[in-house]
Amino acid sequence: MLLRIDLLRHGETQLGHTLRGSTDDALTELGKKQMHIALEQSIQNPVQWNVIFTSPLQRCNAFAQQIADQYHLPIYQNVNLKEMHFGEWEGIAIAEIYQHSPELLANFWQFPTRFTPPKGESLFDFRDRILSALKEIQIVATKYNANQVLIVTHGGVIKLLKCLAMQKPLDDILKMGAELAQLNTLYLTENLELKLTEETVK
Repeated sequence: MLLRIDLLRHGETQLGHTLRGSTDDALTELGKKQMHIALEQSIQNPVQWNVIFTSPLQRCNAFAQQIADQYHLPIYQNVNLKEMHFGEWEGIAIAEIYQHSPELLANFWQFPTRFTPPKGESLFDFRDRILSALKEIQIVATKYNANQVLIVTHGGVIKLLKCLAMQKPLDDILKMGAELAQLNTLYLTENLELKLTEETVK
């Protein structure tokens, strides 16, 4: 079975322009509007999703719950869909981090597999956590005989999944695109392989 996963990143948040990571900040009014617009432009009638999955952080969960209620869809919070934890950099503006730790920040941007924010989550641990989430999602999707699901999550999660789907080195993760309130589509095979399109599976 091939599972289509539509990945929606949250919109603007109250702590924009910082490394929010696992910090649980809320959406701004603009952020909520951005997410509604993104779905309005993509939702088919009738809705094709069978299940919704979401990060438990409120910038994802609150909107996901609203959509689940609106379309009467089952919803699952998955703690493994949270953003990467940035340790001592949590909630701090990037400009401020650069001011105090320019070399470490530059190294992290260029080689995230080799450099981890102080007391933060390594990229390999982050990858393993997201792969665990995919396994859990596949199990639930099979239960519902689902062929299309919506996942409301974070930029880092989407970039990682796109990096894996494109079979790029993990150090390329920050080169992947994942704009606020942007919807991306990937396909998941029974063997938990990620693909960019249905055609790449055949």
